[in-house]
Amino acid sequence: MRILRLFLKKGAHMLQCLCGERSEPTTTTSEPQLKGIVTRLFSQQGFYLQMQPDGSIDGIKDENSDYTLFNLIPVGLRVVAIQGVKAGFYIGMNGEGFLYSSEMFTPECKFKESVFENYYVIYSSTMYRQQESGRAWFLGLTKEGQVMKGNRVKKTKPSSHFVPRPIEVCMYREPSLHEIEEKQRSRKSSGTPTMNGGKVVNQDST
Repeated sequence: MRILRLFLKKGAHMLQCLCGERSEPTTTTSEPQLKGIVTRLFSQQGFYLQMQPDGSIDGIKDENSDYTLFNLIPVGLRVVAIQGVKAGFYIGMNGEGFLYSSEMFTPECKFKESVFENYYVIYSSTMYRQQESGRAWFLGLTKEGQVMKGNRVKKTKPSSHFVPRPIEVCMYREPSLHEIEEKQRSRKSSGTPTMNGGKVVNQDST
């Protein structure tokens, strides 16, 4: 009888473990999980894409400028978020094709990264495209180094062609869309004005 009681007690302990009653609570981590790169984006037009401290986006010839450094953070299959290292803003494209800098990561800040036939890389909005033709809207620079409206940029033209020049590989925490609501709530509670879509940049439609 004593042996039977010990056996039943051990069996009950095993059953508790299997049912999870004695399992240790799992802890979530906010450690970086995504591998991305710090890079410069060199346009076939002869400019480096840059984001200045106020969020302005344009092109510059100076390859050594700190404002030409961008975080390319993977947020999907061949989809990246493009974030200025110094300014900390994300590049977004709105429903009219205008580029803007956003303090918060939103669906408009997602760009599909594709390799074109001439080995240049092109970045297209994952949200917007031409309604009739279905043609994608691209990130692009003019010959003068000004950003263009996405619906005016063609993937076959030099304006949309970039060469990433990686600086280093980094680990990132995945940008979360839930952070938008959290930041907006904290701003409202503190009385700080919220950003509605960020800073729209002057665009050249040529």
